[in-house]
Amino acid sequence: MKRLSQYFLRGLLAVLPTGITLYLLYALVVWSEQLALTLLRPLIGDFYVPGLGLLLAAALVVLAGFLVSTQATARLLNWVELPFTNLPVVKSIYTSLKSFADYFAPHRREETSQQVVILRPPGAEWEAVGLVTRHHLAGLPPGFLPGERVAVYLPMGYMIGGYTLFVPRTWITPIDMSVEEAMRSSLIAWMAAGAAPRPGTGAPAPTPTATEPPPR
Repeated sequence: MKRLSQYFLRGLLAVLPTGITLYLLYALVVWSEQLALTLLRPLIGDFYVPGLGLLLAAALVVLAGFLVSTQATARLLNWVELPFTNLPVVKSIYTSLKSFADYFAPHRREETSQQVVILRPPGAEWEAVGLVTRHHLAGLPPGFLPGERVAVYLPMGYMIGGYTLFVPRTWITPIDMSVEEAMRSSLIAWMAAGAAPRPGTGAPAPTPTATEPPPR
């Protein structure tokens, strides 16, 4: 019975990610198809091609991106954002989510030079993987410790959130990892089996001990 439960758990862990992904894709397709039927039925009547909902959803997203890129729409969007940026509670939630989304936007990546780093204080035996979100203290109010310091965001596992630490630049070491990969690994507490290290970036080979003679 114990072995059967182990097989069931292993099978569940193997099937669950695929099942959830397929379910979300199915829900997206159903929702977009229903939206397309609602919007296009008065125009096209009974004529309908399966998959038109996805095309409509993609077209709406592209149109929204194009409109937001224009100055006129950007000014209009600023007016639309006024209620969200002035209400006490809504302001904190909206501005936090907007800043977080802007950080991962393509047009911001070149400006902010996103970088995945290892945070390791001098003399410490522990280290943490984080994202550099600020490369200097210029523009911040007085009160921070002097020196060349950077802001490092440490994401938390199994939840949305984390901590931002202002540390000396000498405490961080850049690593060859994308922001998306670092965030995904942090979300699951780095439990997923990693790929083989890239040439030149992997950990050094262990030093042979006295009981383990070096290879010839």
